[in-house]
Amino acid sequence: MPVNLSAPQAQSLFPVRGVKLGAAEAHVRKPNRKDVLVMQLAAGSRVAGVFTQNRFCAAPVTLCKEHLAKGAAIRALLVNTGNANAGTGEEGLQHARQTCDALAGLMVCSPAQILPFSTGVIMEPLPVDRIVAGLPDCIKDLREDNWLRAAEAIMTTDIVAKGTSRRITLAGNTVTITGIAKGSGMIHPNMATMLGYIATDAAVDQQALDSMIQHAVNRSFNCITVDGDTSTNDALVLIATGQSGHAEIGMESADYGLLRDAITEVAIELAQAIVRDGEGATKFMTIRIENGRDEAECRKIAYAIAHSPLIKTAFFASDPNLGRILAAIGYAGVDDLDVNALKLYLGDVLVAEHGGRAASYQEAQGAAVMKAPEITVRVVLDRGAADVTIWTCDFSYDYVKINADYRS
Repeated sequence: MPVNLSAPQAQSLFPVRGVKLGAAEAHVRKPNRKDVLVMQLAAGSRVAGVFTQNRFCAAPVTLCKEHLAKGAAIRALLVNTGNANAGTGEEGLQHARQTCDALAGLMVCSPAQILPFSTGVIMEPLPVDRIVAGLPDCIKDLREDNWLRAAEAIMTTDIVAKGTSRRITLAGNTVTITGIAKGSGMIHPNMATMLGYIATDAAVDQQALDSMIQHAVNRSFNCITVDGDTSTNDALVLIATGQSGHAEIGMESADYGLLRDAITEVAIELAQAIVRDGEGATKFMTIRIENGRDEAECRKIAYAIAHSPLIKTAFFASDPNLGRILAAIGYAGVDDLDVNALKLYLGDVLVAEHGGRAASYQEAQGAAVMKAPEITVRVVLDRGAADVTIWTCDFSYDYVKINADYRS
């Protein structure tokens, strides 16, 4: 089960003025599950996106980038689950275009005003006919208060839907921010199999919106990993509908930082929810690297720890075989690292210093910390002022079972 995570209540996901959502069961891969979602955006909405850097990026990712580059006013997002439309070549691009054409016809807009997204099994043809047949039901289902249903419609191996909301006041106006995400496995930052959609009714110019999404993603979705695999389909989209009534926010606006930080809070909560719902996860782990020379070396060490199957399986078993962490720090690729200067903590327990086991450390202390469902690993490098925090989870038997059975 997810680690200290449950599905949100429908009423906790606040409607965003200018965004309507509708879902349908199109039987893309399996019957009796919501698997197609349409998000309709009010005229004048602005959209920013960041996408996977996997060179085998999916056809819908390519098409999203193409449509955003054209600068057309985006009027809708189309998401399907069950099929990633990745590793499908030119045919995949044609299929993605056909779904955009179909939705554009129903909405009376240009196909370039539609952003398509897919998630699911890689290297299988997209069942266009099923998706197109499901679109009228999505249109009939469009409502502003449909965020939970939307979150359910984008799930694949997720156990629970993921969503959160915030409300803030800007220039006397109430501004809403609501986001949903999906992801459970094949999770590793390289953005800029997760999808995330965050919308606000704030009015934001394009430059400020682009800046906000970069700030948010670098502190959230680019700080998580489940298994070290970067998906072909990763995407995060930030939407600003401009329906809240305040003056448009630019980079120099007094309210820029307040809105940016609230969006980042939503992104962090969604990103952490993905790790908490990691495939087979039983432990939620915070890896914090402190006092590094720069952020790059801190990230190297953090991900060396977070990606190690030996470390992840030890945490699953609550086995304080913490020499595995020292080994990972050592092979992280920081060539001039002084291992005698660093300190390793498990929770508040000092585990290692002066190049080896701390004199005060008792294995029973480590075992006690590792039994908890949430664990913090701190590495203090003592060589600078840079800090990095990432979030990951353990590897359990169920991770293997889920991925061995994924296509069946």
